[in-house]
Amino acid sequence: MFRARTRRVLGSLALSILLAAPATANTVKIGVLAKDGPVKALKMWKATGDYLNSHVPGTTFEVVPLGFDEVYPAIADGNVDYFVVNSSMFVEAQTKYHAQAVATMINSRQGKPLQSFGGVIFTTADSGIETLNDLKGHTFMAVDASSFGGWQMALKEMKDAGIDPEKDFAKLEFGKKHDNVVMAVLNGAADAGTVRTDTLERMVADGMLDLSEIKIIHEQHHTGFPFVCSTALYPEWPMAATGKASPEVTQAMVEALKQMKPEDEAAKSAKVVGWAPVLDYEPVAKLQATLGL
Repeated sequence: MFRARTRRVLGSLALSILLAAPATANTVKIGVLAKDGPVKALKMWKATGDYLNSHVPGTTFEVVPLGFDEVYPAIADGNVDYFVVNSSMFVEAQTKYHAQAVATMINSRQGKPLQSFGGVIFTTADSGIETLNDLKGHTFMAVDASSFGGWQMALKEMKDAGIDPEKDFAKLEFGKKHDNVVMAVLNGAADAGTVRTDTLERMVADGMLDLSEIKIIHEQHHTGFPFVCSTALYPEWPMAATGKASPEVTQAMVEALKQMKPEDEAAKSAKVVGWAPVLDYEPVAKLQATLGL
């Protein structure tokens, strides 16, 4: 517990230093959504900063982990030049702050390159919950109100089924991290929950979970998609530029990202195959409009 607390304190301190540090003329900052905490985010994305440093001469890239509630202030205050966040948060930043996607990540999951993802709604195998409608009257946990795969995708499916979580659930809570949601359901702290696709399979691979303990609610099957899923699929996270970003640096960055190979340390650390031209994020915008976000 002490070590965990120390890591959180150090992670918060590092984030404060990174945000407060004045950027020189040739230094740019890339904000990354720390969906599993700042320590894991730095571990995943620091190598991408190092990769760009070696491929974009004359520019120094710094990676800044951002919590869900820190992304928009960092963009609004000009503390980051670029950012990597979930697709829903990008669309909101595009609307509010005129951000522009410059590339879409190609995720690497179970050896397959994936440019889309979804959400999975689940309960325990011995639960009496079988359908979305059965969720009424039960406790439910999601990741965060701003989490696209860990809440908003599932919320869209529920709304389409005539379910209003605020009225129909006994309690709705947010666990802040995907693993927290899974463990809360397994431990009985919540009757059901939702996380982004690949979370359950990753936890199985890490020895944290036996998939036989889990029952998938409203299961959907998508051709070529290897994970259990309860929602439609949407485009993966983008790398986006803020209005502060230099067009010249952006062009050089995009060229470098397109050249990234699966065997590069940056790709392996971020668990991506590489980066693709920008996908169409209109389906994400439509989901937000449907939910009134």
